Amino acid sequence: MPQITFITADGTHRTVDARNGDSVMQTAIKNGIPGIDADCGGACACATCHVYVDESWKDRVNKVGDMEASMLDFAQVVLPNSRLSCQLQVVEALDGLVVAIPESQH
Repeated sequence: MPQITFITADGTHRTVDARNGDSVMQTAIKNGIPGIDADCGGACACATCHVYVDESWKDRVNKVGDMEASMLDFAQVVLPNSRLSCQLQVVEALDGLVVAIPESQH
């Protein structure tokens, strides 16, 4: 079972078990990770599940699709490693993934 580490805006690290096939957003919600609002429920229709993928993982996650790129325009403080966690599917190869949560999703 892959593990994902979430770093909250206050710097707290929390590592949780993730289920293959779930999204990183679903994993955050199921584990009560603060700062992932997921207002649209994972439909890639908002930017309230914005995360920063750790630089060491940036090239190992799936590429940003057109819809996600468009929705990232609504996120605050977008960086080159910004992603919508609803678009990051958990697979075994992502065991150890680290993502940071921005200070605000709105």
